[in-house]
Amino acid sequence: MLVEDCVFCRILRGEIPSDKVYEDDKMLVFRDIEPKAKVHLLAIAKEHFAFLSDADERGRELVSYILFKIPEIARKNGCADGYRVVINQGADAGQTVFHLHIHVLGGEKLPW
Repeated sequence: MLVEDCVFCRILRGEIPSDKVYEDDKMLVFRDIEPKAKVHLLAIAKEHFAFLSDADERGRELVSYILFKIPEIARKNGCADGYRVVINQGADAGQTVFHLHIHVLGGEKLPW
């Protein structure tokens, strides 16, 4: 189920444009509009939940699916030599959109 006022749900509904790099029936991956690395992708499930702790069995399956698709997507988008996967959980961790999303950063040597 998508949420009316969620930015990522609006992207999923096509109300807000995005620079898509991958899409299937379970997930969407697009370029971050404020990249923190040469390659900065956001992977989101096509179902809304804000946090890992909100994920029911279906949500856990989606997160697993996304995590196992990321290597292929990262490689095809300039991250063959490595990448970082980040999931911010809550405002204190830097989460600004409360629709679970996974950052994929790479395309260059990243600082620790």
